[in-house]
Amino acid sequence: MNPTKINTFLFFKLPSAWLCGVRLKTITNKQSQVSVRYKWINQNPFKSMYFAVQNMAAELSTGALVMQIIKNQNKKISMLVVKAESKYFKKATGKINFKCEDGLLAQQMITKSIEESSPQVFEMTSKAYNSSYEIVSEFKFTWSVKPKN
Repeated sequence: MNPTKINTFLFFKLPSAWLCGVRLKTITNKQSQVSVRYKWINQNPFKSMYFAVQNMAAELSTGALVMQIIKNQNKKISMLVVKAESKYFKKATGKINFKCEDGLLAQQMITKSIEESSPQVFEMTSKAYNSSYEIVSEFKFTWSVKPKN
């Protein structure tokens, strides 16, 4: 999987995220980075990025890692967000980068799910930074993965 494939997936399967400018920039085994620029289509009345757009970008930064790991397993595994939490610290204006560094955790939990043939639940964090590298917001997504029969 690479950013181009995932961004194409966004266009067809999550068009609202794509239209708002959410784009996967990088992905490795350990981390991913998603960016979105504040603009008219993703604004709120307070002249900053709407919280739901930030949530979409943050979820993609965690979910892309989970999707990549599942794809590499060559097994059918379902994935689902079962909980989401967020904190907001500054107005999100300009280009905002969402970074998740929990790829190894996701790998461990997906491997455990396959080995034990049981659902696994784990939390992944995405932090959003502005161009000055100040933290704008932080998101925690609890993912559930389960092998399909």
